[in-house]
Amino acid sequence: MSTSVSQPGAVETLRPVDPRAGAGPGGFLQRVRALLRRSRAWIHRHPRLHAPYRLLVALAGLAVVVVGLILVPLPGPGWLIVFVGVAVLGTEFPAAHRLTQGVRRLAHRVRLWWRARRQRQSTRAYS
Repeated sequence: MSTSVSQPGAVETLRPVDPRAGAGPGGFLQRVRALLRRSRAWIHRHPRLHAPYRLLVALAGLAVVVVGLILVPLPGPGWLIVFVGVAVLGTEFPAAHRLTQGVRRLAHRVRLWWRARRQRQSTRAYS
């Protein structure tokens, strides 16, 4: 059984969990996101925990960014790790969130450009 809170300060209600929920490829991520959402709501309801939580998120994100920057000159996914660290920071800090959104938009445009380029090349190959 899972618990859900509809509003801050509301009484928690128990409801059965659909056994098929999470059966697909996105089910696990949905459950993890729901757990993180409930955890963050619990932390925000306890003001004394908010500052230490933000500090832990900042330290974790900064550690991931530093590891990524160390790995940049080495072969491997250095920049990807840096962007994951910035995304971790973006969960609590608006400036990092804006940077993450900008990188995501740029990656989307690059992906569209790449698909169009491959499409043009494939049509040229069959002509």
